[in-house]
Amino acid sequence: MHHGLTLKAYLLGSVEFETALRFQRRLHFEVSESRSHGALILCEHPPLISIGRQGSHAHLRLEDDARAPHCPLRWVNRGGGCILHMPGQLAVYPILPLDRLQLDVPAYLERLGHACLDTIGEFSLRAQAHADQTGVWVGDRLLAVFGVTVRDWVSAFGAYLNVHPALGAYRSVQTLPGRRMTSLECERRGPVRTSMVRQRLVEHLQAHFGFAHIALFTGHPAIAADTGRLHDCNGRRAASARCG
Repeated sequence: MHHGLTLKAYLLGSVEFETALRFQRRLHFEVSESRSHGALILCEHPPLISIGRQGSHAHLRLEDDARAPHCPLRWVNRGGGCILHMPGQLAVYPILPLDRLQLDVPAYLERLGHACLDTIGEFSLRAQAHADQTGVWVGDRLLAVFGVTVRDWVSAFGAYLNVHPALGAYRSVQTLPGRRMTSLECERRGPVRTSMVRQRLVEHLQAHFGFAHIALFTGHPAIAADTGRLHDCNGRRAASARCG
């Protein structure tokens, strides 16, 4: 247990990808300045494909498949490749002072993986799950994908856990070439409430990273202001395109 350290967890519902990026940068600056706390963003995103440092257009088959999702593309400075974001997928962004927690990057990924495994282990999966540095697997199916970056020994981005997204759209986006995506709902063969997954994940992240206290928030002035700017500029949600 890291005495005195608080994890500030923001449970935000559906948030535009660009809004989440800006909020993440703000929290990264705050954590980097003080090293006295960590932050966590949990949200869902409207349909969008983000492409990390290991991704390329070669991993997208959007023109060849009539069922392919019609989503914006966003290149981002994180590990991992192409990730399709959509409702039903839980975005997990831990912004943690790794030096204060005495963690290097492999140890951070290991603890992130264990927190995800402990969370999904509470939902009666029908097959064995395991984690590695790419994500969380159930058998040979990818349930959660990791895509992280570390600047000034503070983590950013994180994990994307499929609770109950529409899996058909993933046929046109190769997150890891040759590997099939799955979801928590599919693997337990029954409905799953995202709010319950979110609650248990916060608790396991607090335990695995040793935070003494946790503070929960359901909003932030920066999120409200940024959402207002998006509406003013576009007259509608910036990512209103839906996956087919």
